[in-house]
Amino acid sequence: MIPTKSYAVHSATDALAPWDFERRDVKPHDVLIEILYCGVCHSDIHQVRGEWGNSMYPMVPGHEIVGKITQVGEHVKKFKVGDLAGIGCMVDSCRECGQCKSGYEQFCEKGQTVFTYNSRERDGKTLTFGGYSNQIVCDEAFVVKVPANLPLEKVAPLLCAGITTYSPIKQWGIGKGHKVAVLGLGGLGHMAVKFAASMGAEVTMLSTSPSKEADARKLGATHFVNTKERDQVRAQRNKFDFIIDTVSAPHNYDMYLNMLKTRGAMICVGIPPEPISLNGFLLLGQNRILTGSSIGGIPETQEMLDYCGEHNITSDVEVIDIKDVNEAYERVLKSDVKYRFVIDMATLK
Repeated sequence: MIPTKSYAVHSATDALAPWDFERRDVKPHDVLIEILYCGVCHSDIHQVRGEWGNSMYPMVPGHEIVGKITQVGEHVKKFKVGDLAGIGCMVDSCRECGQCKSGYEQFCEKGQTVFTYNSRERDGKTLTFGGYSNQIVCDEAFVVKVPANLPLEKVAPLLCAGITTYSPIKQWGIGKGHKVAVLGLGGLGHMAVKFAASMGAEVTMLSTSPSKEADARKLGATHFVNTKERDQVRAQRNKFDFIIDTVSAPHNYDMYLNMLKTRGAMICVGIPPEPISLNGFLLLGQNRILTGSSIGGIPETQEMLDYCGEHNITSDVEVIDIKDVNEAYERVLKSDVKYRFVIDMATLK
């Protein structure tokens, strides 16, 4: 077993604090990664605080992991010691069903997707522990290669915020000639703007915060709409081919559905804590589509990273010491970050 340092919680009311545990030994197809940076995702907060009702403790959060390979199993083919590597939201699946074989491991038909933390290994017993730690062991099949030309701290959030927004943009073929609105300028929203703009779409930022207009334009948005202003909202009726909804708080779906063209699609990547409520006639009247999108599979995650390397796309981050992670959680809840916290794991030592 491999002694490992981390920050963890042991109940829904705990603050994150130092905790030592043991990782499994490196198996023939495993790699051992020294974690250099780990992003802080809003879902970490939900899970740590038991807000989704499925939390298991003790819990080591973190699924936006980048680092360096320090050991490889005897049958590993993709990596060698010294390679830069990343791990996102998953570390295993059944690998045998149609979805897994098609590169959609997140939709494993046998329900055996193993998430990076707050999940159980395929033995049904062993808890998985995430990236708020100094090292991690993972099968090479669920590890991705990190482009060497990108700063590692800015790559970490791509493993969740990046793939979560890249995947629906690719799935729907969003690009040149499309008018796309991005709802919410946060960790997900700022990546959605960057990706959509890089692919040639005309991007509009929809936000309740007029102070974010300058940032939205720097990120690639051509237009900005303050959704608290009725006249501005009214002017967007039947305008967009797509709306990428990144908001995880309750909001007015009817207002945004009205902004879609006929057969336009509103793609939800945020997870509101309450059931969605909407006027069905806004869908039927114009054959509009309300849909959702999860993370991408391993092949698409690698594709996304390669695309970022080719186009020099990274996340905008604020790097923190791990001792400040509890304060960072509170700042996330206040939207006081541009646009993703990333933990420098060297501070764990």
